[in-house]
Amino acid sequence: QVQLVESGGGLVQAGGSLRLSCAASGRTFSGFTMGWFRQAPGKERNFVAAISWHGERTDYADSVKGRFTISIDNAQNTAYLQMNSLKPEDTAVYYCASGNNYPQVATGRADYWGQGTQVTVSS
Repeated sequence: QVQLVESGGGLVQAGGSLRLSCAASGRTFSGFTMGWFRQAPGKERNFVAAISWHGERTDYADSVKGRFTISIDNAQNTAYLQMNSLKPEDTAVYYCASGNNYPQVATGRADYWGQGTQVTVSS
């Protein structure tokens, strides 16, 4: 059974940092794309960042460029999202996603999704 398990969310003050993790299991993920999305209350789920399996390609939403960094540990089948200079508008449930097609993952058509982890940024 394929699982994507997010961790690392929590409550942080504006200007602070958090690192989210996404541990993938249940199949071979070699060659897969890993991505992060977020959904704020009452809003649709939006793309945050994506990374190819070997890290040669990354993409970010404009709203997080320069503040967030996506990375991947192939040996651990784990993707990370380092979030710095957090703002109240970053408050959302953050979801990990994965699939074998980079454009599909980046546009929300991933094969696999995690359950999400809450990130709350206080002002």
